[in-house]
Amino acid sequence: MHKLPALLVTTAALALGLAACGGSSSSSTSSTQSSSATSSAPASSTTSSAATSASAPSGAPSSSLTQAADPSGALKFTKASLTAKAGTVTIAFTNASPLAHNLTIQQGTSGPTIGATPTFSGGTKTLTVKLKPGTYTFFCSVPGHRMAGMQGTLTVQ
Repeated sequence: MHKLPALLVTTAALALGLAACGGSSSSSTSSTQSSSATSSAPASSTTSSAATSASAPSGAPSSSLTQAADPSGALKFTKASLTAKAGTVTIAFTNASPLAHNLTIQQGTSGPTIGATPTFSGGTKTLTVKLKPGTYTFFCSVPGHRMAGMQGTLTVQ
C-alpha cells in the first residue's frame, strides 16, 4: 500500500538531483542557438546527443574534430588547440571524467557564444556549428572550470 507514495517521492528526489547537476547549460540534448544579427559571427549551431557526422551541402567544406575532458578529473581538455576548415565544423566531445563538463565555443576570447553541448558526464555529445575563418575559444562553462584552465583555442582557416 505504501509503495506507490515512496516510489513517487524517490522519483521526484532523483529528478531534482539530476536537474541540479546541469550547471549553466541547457539540459536538453538537442537545441538550436542563434547569435544576434549585429554580430559578424555565424548565425546557427546545433547540438545532438549522438556522435554522428553532419552532412553539408555538396561543395561546402566541413571538418570533423574530436575533443575530450581529461579522464582523470583534472579541469582541462586533452587538447589545448584545435584547427578546422571554415564551414560546417562538427566536434565530438567525450567526457569520461568523474565530473560533469560541456564544450562551449565563443568567438574570439570574449565575444558571443557560438554553440555548446549540454553539460553531461559519461559518453559523447556532438556540437555542429558553421564557422568563418578566425580564432575562437572553446571552454567548459561549468562555474569555475574555465577559470581553472579548462579552455583552448580553435583556429578556423
